[in-house]
Amino acid sequence: MHKTSPGTKPASFSKPESAREFEFTPRDFERVRAMIYRRAGIALADSKQEMVYSRLARRLRAIGIHSFAIYLDSLEKTSDNPEWEAFTNALTTNLTSFFREAHHFPILAEHVKARRDPISVWCAASSTGEEPYSIAMTLCEAFDSLTPPAQVIATDIDTNVLAVGEKGIYSADRLEKMSSERAKRFFLRGKGEQAGLVRVRSELQNLVSFKRLNLLSDSWPITGPFDVIFCRNVMIYFDKPTQGKILSRFVPLLKPDGLLFAGHSENFLYVSEDFRLRGKTVYELAKSGAPSGSRLVGGEK
Repeated sequence: MHKTSPGTKPASFSKPESAREFEFTPRDFERVRAMIYRRAGIALADSKQEMVYSRLARRLRAIGIHSFAIYLDSLEKTSDNPEWEAFTNALTTNLTSFFREAHHFPILAEHVKARRDPISVWCAASSTGEEPYSIAMTLCEAFDSLTPPAQVIATDIDTNVLAVGEKGIYSADRLEKMSSERAKRFFLRGKGEQAGLVRVRSELQNLVSFKRLNLLSDSWPITGPFDVIFCRNVMIYFDKPTQGKILSRFVPLLKPDGLLFAGHSENFLYVSEDFRLRGKTVYELAKSGAPSGSRLVGGEK
């Protein structure tokens, strides 16, 4: 899943309560904040009140409830209420693109080329699929094959974005920054009624498995160890204690010489002693056996 930061800047404008379709009190907002934190670890900033109202108001309309208080009561009555999924999806913001933070992918290619065993990569915040497919394309290019000895597990908490990723169909303008050679190799362009759309080639889709996973769940439906874990631009949603817990659970799922890729605004050095920085937002296990800072990636220690 790629997520935009909740941010800390105060909202410059809030819609007057009298102009809202539904009553939405400060207590309602605090309940939402507490509920999404318990459910998904997401720490919503004070400035997100209008966003929360706008997104959840759609759910109230969809299911015919006319009060935020009643809606939230219905969720809290039972933990297996199907509406929890829609509630979580509504409050999850996805921002992604193909080969976002492009400096990571040559590092990935170099890392997997040096390995003999089948490669296993976990993309822990897959969003609509652009990131795991970018990983898969990199693996294909590294092995010069559409069927490399590799697999990518793509997970996200949002079932809506997982469905998009599984279909592998995107607007053609999503490929504008991609080289024409890469686009021709990995995508099929739609014709007729499908003009303006592209579909990921079946060989690429076969490399990626999409699964729903909540990083706060007691159990994760995946097994390692992985050669690489991509967990980019999702930790910014969590507070430091939650980040630390998640990072500690990554340790047994990563091979001793595996790599953990983080987002450009994320820094794990002050969160966990299990990892050390290997390069620009690239981490390795602190007990991997190599002296800290002994290797260079992307020109940085």
